[in-house]
Amino acid sequence: MKLGIIGLPNVGKSTLFNSLTKAGAESANYPFCTIDPNIGIVPVPDERLKLLGDMYHSKKVTPATIEFVDIAGLVKGASQGEGLGNQFLSNIREVDAIVHVVRCFEDSNIVHVDGSIDPMRDIETINLELIFSDMEILERRIAKVARTAKMDKTAAKELALLERLKAHLEEGKLAKGFEAEDEDEQVFLASYNLLTDKPVIFAANVAEDDLADDGASNAGVVKVKEFAQAGSSEVFVICAQIEQEIAELDEEETAMFLEDLGLSESGLQKLIRASYRLLGLMSFLTAGEDETRAWTIKIGTKAPQAAGKIHTDFERGFIKAEVVNYKDLLEQGSLAAAREKGLVGMEGKEYVVQDGDVILFRFNV
Repeated sequence: MKLGIIGLPNVGKSTLFNSLTKAGAESANYPFCTIDPNIGIVPVPDERLKLLGDMYHSKKVTPATIEFVDIAGLVKGASQGEGLGNQFLSNIREVDAIVHVVRCFEDSNIVHVDGSIDPMRDIETINLELIFSDMEILERRIAKVARTAKMDKTAAKELALLERLKAHLEEGKLAKGFEAEDEDEQVFLASYNLLTDKPVIFAANVAEDDLADDGASNAGVVKVKEFAQAGSSEVFVICAQIEQEIAELDEEETAMFLEDLGLSESGLQKLIRASYRLLGLMSFLTAGEDETRAWTIKIGTKAPQAAGKIHTDFERGFIKAEVVNYKDLLEQGSLAAAREKGLVGMEGKEYVVQDGDVILFRFNV
């Protein structure tokens, strides 16, 4: 999974990226200090892995990972090349979802590019830049498709879609609110890889005092939550400054620190849960002496396709999947004991993998 972190300059974007990835990207109180997109790979915390790894005495425990891309602060006119412009908009096209950091805190020491704190105005500024960038993509595509539309039915159908979609964007609406009329249009739409068609998670960056009630008393956060809900987006409240402090602590210290703040989880954990929900993802597990590992798949994935995540040969030569829930496996202490209790199922090609399944694939190539 690849998530792009975007936002206006000085909203806490690089601070958040640093704390999530401990990658040490430069963070400074002036626009455009992030000049190349910084990339950090973060393991997904999963207590199940540790428990299974201990049970099997695994030589290696491999969690699922998320790749974060920190993209330079966008400004008004970015789609026309203002600031560092299109260079960064193209980086966002490669991600699965966008994490949009919105500033919901006052601090006279940290300048705001528009001179005041207004989360909804900031969201609108970014969205308009994404819309303008998408319209540029559509205009280029329209010019290309129009040349063959008179002689080719498929091209004519695509051109009609492009013109409807362009009109939709011109009204200031995002592509993800556009309704395709049939499967062909859905395929066309997916091929354009539009920025405003990507799932969005809003990170409402607040002062420490607003963390305890999850931003309920912060008017800006309330508006962001309402906006996110209306657009089927996820939102989580974070204090990037606190996350930076957490990043410097070990696991035990982090737990104590969070408890002192009255929090049950870190911002990273909130973000991971939000991204899994938004993208409809879950993990199945493989466990053994050599390695215990988490594999991320879409909810609803069938056994052969899950096997293909491990190796294409597993999918090609799939025979059966030996499946046990991780809790049952841990309670019984071994796969053999779980088998004896009838807790292990032999599943075929139609089996839909469940979150927390521990699977041993049988295949023959």
